[in-house]
Amino acid sequence: MRAIILAAGRGMRLQQPEEEQLPKCLLRFDGRTLLERHLVLLKKAGVEDVVLALGFRHDLVEAELDRLRWMPRPEIVLNEGFELGSVLTVHTVARAMTRGGDVLLMDADVLYHEGIMTALVAGQKPVNRILIDREFEAGDEPVKVCVRDGVPVELRKQVAAGLQYDTIGESVGFFRFDPAGARRLATLVAGYVESGRANMPHEEAVRDLLLEKAPQVTFDHENSGSQVIDVADVTGLPWIEIDFPNDVSRAARTVLPQLPPLP
Repeated sequence: MRAIILAAGRGMRLQQPEEEQLPKCLLRFDGRTLLERHLVLLKKAGVEDVVLALGFRHDLVEAELDRLRWMPRPEIVLNEGFELGSVLTVHTVARAMTRGGDVLLMDADVLYHEGIMTALVAGQKPVNRILIDREFEAGDEPVKVCVRDGVPVELRKQVAAGLQYDTIGESVGFFRFDPAGARRLATLVAGYVESGRANMPHEEAVRDLLLEKAPQVTFDHENSGSQVIDVADVTGLPWIEIDFPNDVSRAARTVLPQLPPLP
């Protein structure tokens, strides 16, 4: 199993002073960066093959890896066009997406309980998986997951009027793909880039994969996986995506105290 952590963006909405701007994965909570927290929880879950998709101030992230002396050292892939969008960042890690094994695709700007990682990696068989939190604040910012009869039918901030579903929640920003699903996502992302849509969020390509739902069909005969997407409910586990200045304070004030201490 391989984890790909998306950490290329500038994080403009955090409104950091220009001379103090950091990649969001270097934000510290209780003295530990988000990057270190990801690495610790991944290793605890048995995932040591890690790829970091970097861009903005990648030198600072690499310096943090030096400080941590993390081994095995994560593979670094640079997105020189990081100002565009996360679709392009995912496109830059296409080789890591498609070289076999299940792939965890993770936003770097999330502070979360280790139980969320446990839900993401659970099971020995290859699987496509999306995480859902049914307790979320309504509004335009959360990326919603809509589920009907156990099948995810939407993944977007805006849900179309009239869409039929029986469960709605927020996406945590972590996905798991089996080898076939990862290859298909890489193909979809390449299509976005080739058609001039590199500025789109990568969730749009994941949504395309989700909407292709054809449970009886596999992408090829080399792998037993299919594009069926499993829904793991992590409702009740504390987490927060950090986009705005008030998210930083909320993370420290309300989420961090609920997390088990890191080893």
